Amino acid sequence: MEHDYFKDQIMNKNFGIVLLALSFGACQTQKTIDVKENLAVKPYPKTEKIDQKDTYFGTVVDDPYRWLEDDLSAKTKEWVAAENEVTQDYLGQIPFREAIRKRLEDLWNYEKETAPFKEGEYTYYYKNDGLQNQYVLYRKKGDDGQEEVFLDPNKFSDDGTTSLAGISFSKDGSHVAYQISEGGSDWRKVVIMRAADKQIIGDTLIDVKFSGLAWKGNEGIYYSSYDKPKQGSALSAMTDQHKLYFHKLNTPQSEDQLVFGGTAKPRRYIGAGLTEDERFLIVSAANATSGNELYIKDLSDPASDFVTVVGNMEKNHSIIDNEGTKLFIYTELNAPNGRVVTTDFATPQPENWKDLIPETAQVLSPVTGGGKIFAHYLKDATSLVKQYDRTGKLEREIELSGVGSASGFGGKSTDTETYYAFTNYVNPGTIYKYDIASGKSEIYKKSAVKFDPSQYESKQVFYTSKDGTKVPMIITYKKGIKLDGSNPTMLYGYGGFNISLTPSFSVSNVLLLEQGGVYAVANLRGGGEYGENWHLAGTKLKKQNVFDDFIAAAEYLIAEKYTSSEKLAIAGGSNGGLLVGAAMTQRPELFKVAFPAVGVLDMLRYHKFTAGAGWAFDYGTADDSEEMFAYLHRYSPYHALKPGTAYPATMVTTADHDDRVVPAHSFKFAARLQEYHQGENPVLIRIDTKAGHGAGKSTAMVIAEQTDKWAFMFQNMGVGYQEIK
Repeated sequence: MEHDYFKDQIMNKNFGIVLLALSFGACQTQKTIDVKENLAVKPYPKTEKIDQKDTYFGTVVDDPYRWLEDDLSAKTKEWVAAENEVTQDYLGQIPFREAIRKRLEDLWNYEKETAPFKEGEYTYYYKNDGLQNQYVLYRKKGDDGQEEVFLDPNKFSDDGTTSLAGISFSKDGSHVAYQISEGGSDWRKVVIMRAADKQIIGDTLIDVKFSGLAWKGNEGIYYSSYDKPKQGSALSAMTDQHKLYFHKLNTPQSEDQLVFGGTAKPRRYIGAGLTEDERFLIVSAANATSGNELYIKDLSDPASDFVTVVGNMEKNHSIIDNEGTKLFIYTELNAPNGRVVTTDFATPQPENWKDLIPETAQVLSPVTGGGKIFAHYLKDATSLVKQYDRTGKLEREIELSGVGSASGFGGKSTDTETYYAFTNYVNPGTIYKYDIASGKSEIYKKSAVKFDPSQYESKQVFYTSKDGTKVPMIITYKKGIKLDGSNPTMLYGYGGFNISLTPSFSVSNVLLLEQGGVYAVANLRGGGEYGENWHLAGTKLKKQNVFDDFIAAAEYLIAEKYTSSEKLAIAGGSNGGLLVGAAMTQRPELFKVAFPAVGVLDMLRYHKFTAGAGWAFDYGTADDSEEMFAYLHRYSPYHALKPGTAYPATMVTTADHDDRVVPAHSFKFAARLQEYHQGENPVLIRIDTKAGHGAGKSTAMVIAEQTDKWAFMFQNMGVGYQEIK
């Protein structure tokens, strides 16, 4: 079974595991460190401009910073170094930067532990003693055995930039395969070893990308990858044809068998898994981040071939379990909010499906474990979990400890207990052990972060967007703050790819909240909070709805006196980076500070890099039609920047090994922003080295980035920093 606790959730709507530990602490205010007035910004590097023009449907578009797309060139590396020098010089002048770093380091420094999982004779769990760069995988035999380190990713590299990116055990727990990411890249290596003595078996697999690891007995693994680009940069060149391989243990990777995809059946994304009984191989194939084909193969019959379950990519589907030849399928076909159906392997096509758990008004995300189906629903972006038996009979609604996000519940069919985590914006995650038969939950681990939830509150509001749509937002703050428009506020959003933003605790956000700040998260259209229709309302020619929703959230916070334009920051990453870029170019006067992180900022060329073409379901492309080109050109942040405009204080963030959203987006946007911006606000770019899109970043790098974010925000809002001990 695969356990991937550290997978990037940017393009995955499943709520990630919450990392946890053991008790609470208190804090005291010491002194206020004031901002430094008239903080100097070094002259921005003079970025070379070239005569690059592209013609789209008769419209000529200038792209003078095209040369920054070449991440291998010496000129680009020199530009990165020069920009980082300007940024670090500015940040180094902020008088409370070091105090913020120390506070964040103190907040982070507590033991964290994940829920356990059992493989063979051992119980495994991840743990971090506080400030370790990467979580360590431990194990013990049974429940009371002696603890031992099984895998320590901190030893993968000296600087903590090589991370564990996924792990999968064979069914009997005797073999394990794990993925390694170097410098945050999506290109992975796979190491296979015996679990008992940790002896490595065969050679390390290389050039694996966007892949799970699925064991077939102890014979070998299924994995997915692309051919490594032959020309250009492996970090930015397009990767288009995914291939599913079977690797037999103790054989060279060059002899791995192509199972699905490639030129015979070209698909951009291919994923595979086996049913728990290992009888069926299930393959999901897609060309975009939404909608997939579904295939199944009976491995008990050597002569069998793949059978098509769903032969189009119009909706999302997955086989979640089986009982002999009976298949349990999650689908959004004729059910925008999702349903569970059953059918037989002999007749697996949609016309033969029968409802087991029908669609409801809430969005469904089911998992299986202990012979049950746990139906996780979203009710206004918060969790509701119900337990069903295999006949579709509702056994109980699981009592959660409050309004927030629950994750977990999955497991093997023989399990009698399972684990889940519960969290929200003011409650650090708690792991619960759940008895499947009785429905009773008991606390397994509580968090040891130095934070007192009783001093803070979260409330959900519904505000009205530009077209009259009601949009939910959760606002979190310290009890007793005055609504006088003076509170430093961070507004966060995403709004895309059917991803739902559900309440979760952030150690970094403690720093804002204890300063009397406000943290607001808007559940914008384009996300998955209200199912397929909510998602579609923020795609292609409706993408502006997402930006309007975000802008309306800001206006609500100002109107209700939580904050003012002079005290309002906006932040988002990846598709959320696009959101911030669009908002700050459409309404620059509305925000004081902007943080577009690893953003998709050139909407005319995003599909020409790595797997970017797969995002066309949400965005459309400039090649589709004149109408689509004009729409993208109008809101594309890089192209929407206007000369002589006063933009918010901006810190663009990216990383040199980001091969999901290539750093060229951020490079070009920052170069043009520095050229066009007029006013005193600094507009900087902070570029991490030996880091990627976000997953696997070392603790040290995360603390450094969060330090610079809060220091930049407080300095430019003029609020100073109250030192906390």
